[in-house]
Amino acid sequence: MKKSPLTVVKEKFESKEKLVEAVQAFTSDELWVSRTNADKGLAHVSNAKLLRLHATFSAVKEKFGSRDKLILAILEGEKRVKDEGYKTRLSAYPVPRLWDMYRSLTKRAKAAAAKPAKVAIAKKSAKKAPARKG
Repeated sequence: MKKSPLTVVKEKFESKEKLVEAVQAFTSDELWVSRTNADKGLAHVSNAKLLRLHATFSAVKEKFGSRDKLILAILEGEKRVKDEGYKTRLSAYPVPRLWDMYRSLTKRAKAAAAKPAKVAIAKKSAKKAPARKG
């Protein structure tokens, strides 16, 4: 049975206020692109979205440490390290979008690495002699 976001918040953080504080800990220039509504702030964001943000920021902080290193990993994965225009465009993206790009890129790389083995098997079976007529 799937737990509700409120249940998860109470189990992991005890209250929404503590979850908001945990997410705000990631709002430094190192990870955060400031796009929040100043009137509302993070306190008015849903529990589910706050939990996703916390999980995403935690994963990025653990694996890369900063947005810049995440952007560099995306550029290296796409073999576009010297493309300054693309780097500038990526630097405007928020961390969750960058994280999704990185995960998609790694999935594609794994699929591409596994694909040549499948192609070799298909080529072996395709090299059968043509059937003779008559």
